[in-house]
Amino acid sequence: MITRAGDGCAAGEPAGDRPVSSSQHGLSALPPRPRPFRISWGIPVSFVVRAARAWQRPRVFALLTVAGLVLGALLGLTARVTGSEGLASTLDTVGSLFTGLLQFTVAPLVFLAIVVGIVSLRDLGGGRAAARLGGRTVAWFAGTSLVAVLIGIAIGLVGRPGQGVTIAADPAAVEAVGKRTAGSWQALLSNLVPDNPVAAFADDNVLQVVLAALLVGAAAYALGEKAEPFVAFSRSAFEVVLTIIRWIVVLAPIGVLGLIGNAFATYGSGVVSSLAGLIVTVYLGCAIVLFGVYPLLLGVVAGIGPRRFFGTTWPVLQFAFVSRSSGATLPMSRQAAIDLGVDRNYAGFAVPLATTTKMDGCAAVYPALATIFIAHISGIQLAAWQYVVIAAVAVFGALATAGTTGWFTMLTLTLAAVGMPPAVIAAGIAVVIGIDPILDMMRTATNVAGQITVPTLVAAQEGILDRGDATGPVTA
Repeated sequence: MITRAGDGCAAGEPAGDRPVSSSQHGLSALPPRPRPFRISWGIPVSFVVRAARAWQRPRVFALLTVAGLVLGALLGLTARVTGSEGLASTLDTVGSLFTGLLQFTVAPLVFLAIVVGIVSLRDLGGGRAAARLGGRTVAWFAGTSLVAVLIGIAIGLVGRPGQGVTIAADPAAVEAVGKRTAGSWQALLSNLVPDNPVAAFADDNVLQVVLAALLVGAAAYALGEKAEPFVAFSRSAFEVVLTIIRWIVVLAPIGVLGLIGNAFATYGSGVVSSLAGLIVTVYLGCAIVLFGVYPLLLGVVAGIGPRRFFGTTWPVLQFAFVSRSSGATLPMSRQAAIDLGVDRNYAGFAVPLATTTKMDGCAAVYPALATIFIAHISGIQLAAWQYVVIAAVAVFGALATAGTTGWFTMLTLTLAAVGMPPAVIAAGIAVVIGIDPILDMMRTATNVAGQITVPTLVAAQEGILDRGDATGPVTA
């Protein structure tokens, strides 16, 4: 309860902080200042407001997030060592609530962002210009994905993750994974078109939401002025969703504490150490793409140096790392692209599209390394043609990564494409799924960096990049 600790003014005397002369009332002294509002346990409201504002400052927020990560790991290990089910359950609940809040916004955010983005392309030169921008964007998606998967394959061939490692998968996990992997290619194709548009949102089927958004956006673009009321509503709704996400993002340090804590409480350090080879190679591959390939391309094509790129995107990459959600990072990614000089209308189209289809961490580096790892622990020798298939799946199967379990579908498709038996696929995924929260952090940061990089490259080639518009770090 909030109370006020006395006004300090008698009846008929002025309230507030305005000075009153003593001659006006014949007083020898001024009336006492009003005391500040206080929380019932004695904390001034002004202190709470200042603390909340400080919490949201980029540097403070980053430190709090790292603190949440470290504290979560310590609490998770404590829960596992002591066998405290209550602590483990609390960490799981905190992490699940944060993930649920993020997931709550993904489908409407992606739908509205793509619709608004497509309509905004009208301001960039009409249908031909929009088609050219779209084609060049997709070409860069494919080209950078090819580079990323080749890096993953090269690191796998040199590092040989899983070589000489013997790991027994949990039978229950194998059975559960086996049910999810059956008929994955056919399921992906048949799942493109929703039977019910409402069900696509209710089931959080991002792939179907993307297709629906592309159709609705194209129709609104074609209708022109007739669709203006709908477009205005979509823009307004998009801003509402962005505001909700900004509120949720503030809770990231607490959410990270729960997510990391639950991962350590569930899997412990034993699983991490036994799969260290895969963890190291995935982080190395993603780091080469994130800190090497993207800055090189930006420097050559767009004239943007690493200092400017990372100075603008670093807070975004930090949030992507800890939240493990490209969708929740979308508002920050979009703004980062704009701050790098990308035309606002094009950024509104390309970044949301990239958020669902451009995932070099999940769809290129990781499937390549995980496939090599699973082949090694299963005693399977991959032939040259199978490495070619891995690269092809990474380039042409990017749509499979749409949604929160995109990595799972993408890895399943890759393993099936190289001809691994269903039993090996199920057992292999059951092994690597235990460390997925750790891997997903670096994968997501790499994904988001690519989702900002490609629109910047295309904008530079199309002459719609303002190279002098650098505004520094981005916050939600």
